[in-house]
Amino acid sequence: MFKSILVVCAGNICRSPIGEAMLAAGLPGKVVSSAGIVAKNDMPADPSSVQLCSSAGIPIDSHKARRLTPEICAENDLILVMEPQHVKDVAERFPQASGKTMLIGKWIGVDEIPDPHRQQMEAFEHAYQLLEKACEGWVAKLA
Repeated sequence: MFKSILVVCAGNICRSPIGEAMLAAGLPGKVVSSAGIVAKNDMPADPSSVQLCSSAGIPIDSHKARRLTPEICAENDLILVMEPQHVKDVAERFPQASGKTMLIGKWIGVDEIPDPHRQQMEAFEHAYQLLEKACEGWVAKLA
């Protein structure tokens, strides 16, 4: 079915690295990666995301951001995005990927994982908790 999964957010430094790490941990037989719609290549993950993931035993300290490209879209069977605007952005920029793009919060009834970028730790914790539930839903469907 889905052998490769791409997790996408805006900058690929806050939400998508967390989702990538969670899905990779829960789906060891799948290739899981991440990218950002407006990412600056090689940026490290946000320190707050790194801290939360390290505390949970899923380190992302070596993560480097990468911008979403047509090639990255083509390499993946499923693209999971954080919010409805990302679905639109992917469809507009990479129409070939629109049929395999879904909201990461689909199985928990959540349309948006709020972007915690440049916010307090509480915003990161909220996004982390939503991603944890969302990824558990995807693991249950894809394992």
